[in-house]
Amino acid sequence: MSGLVALLPMKAHSARVSGKNFRSFAGKPLFRWILDSLLEVTAIDRVVINTDARDILASHGLVDSDRVLIRDRKSEICGDFVSMNLVLKDDVENVPADAYLMTHTTNPLLSATTIRSAIEKYQAGVAARECDSLFSVNRFQTRFYRADGSPINHDPKNLIRTQDLEPWFEENSNLYLFSRPSFEKTQARIGEKPLLFPTPPCESADIDDQDGWDLAERLARTIPSVKC
Repeated sequence: MSGLVALLPMKAHSARVSGKNFRSFAGKPLFRWILDSLLEVTAIDRVVINTDARDILASHGLVDSDRVLIRDRKSEICGDFVSMNLVLKDDVENVPADAYLMTHTTNPLLSATTIRSAIEKYQAGVAARECDSLFSVNRFQTRFYRADGSPINHDPKNLIRTQDLEPWFEENSNLYLFSRPSFEKTQARIGEKPLLFPTPPCESADIDDQDGWDLAERLARTIPSVKC
């Protein structure tokens, strides 16, 4: 059994940005950005890629190795409308580990440093029995409104400084950490007692569409000079 396994699901088809997982992004295929960051983290024993695109990966030079396991995705969990939790369930049931770190190819800017920090927070939280899982978030302290213009988290008649507002947190899909027992309880990557982990804004891009791609690529080309 491995200590920590990273799960990096990857499919051939993409509905909003055609072939995005393998398309060149700031000089190399998109999937290589997060994969290279994961492989830089020595605490990760193995990266598991659950995919229906083994041949495409091979054409980019990626095959099974001592730290990379490519798993052929079962036909019943292929498709754009299959819950990611079902894909993760297949990996968890077939690749034993003490803990799992799940991320996406669409998070290319997530750094090895941030990944290490998340692992440390998760392990400390589990050891202290303060959490059973961890997921990444964007932290906001700003004024939110409903679609009808009514305020959600503030009183427009009594404006206080935004830094004094209660912080709100948005799940940003950058990474998740969990164990097999926590996954079995909820059948999801977020357990019953999760720890929220804010990621640096300049690393938190999650590419959903072409606009998101363009913005993330501009950041990728300038990120050495960007201060998070």
